[in-house]
Amino acid sequence: MAVVELTKGQVLDLVRQMPTEQKREILQYLAGDGAAGREKRQEFAEEQLRRLSAERGRDWDALTADEREAFIDDLMHEDRGCAP
Repeated sequence: MAVVELTKGQVLDLVRQMPTEQKREILQYLAGDGAAGREKRQEFAEEQLRRLSAERGRDWDALTADEREAFIDDLMHEDRGCAP
């Protein structure tokens, strides 16, 4: 099977020529890819937050939403130290 390489501009020109319904299908396909990537990034971030909280003697899963927010704020401003 031959592989055709197109520039971004060529792809956009082709998409612009498509009927509206096909454009929607492409958009949904691309949005699905984004959602899958977003889920993976969120899972990775949660793993890191669990690890960091455990290193500091906290249980991420037991924290309330406000406690999680405060913990993340403390992480972002580590120069002032995390609250116990």
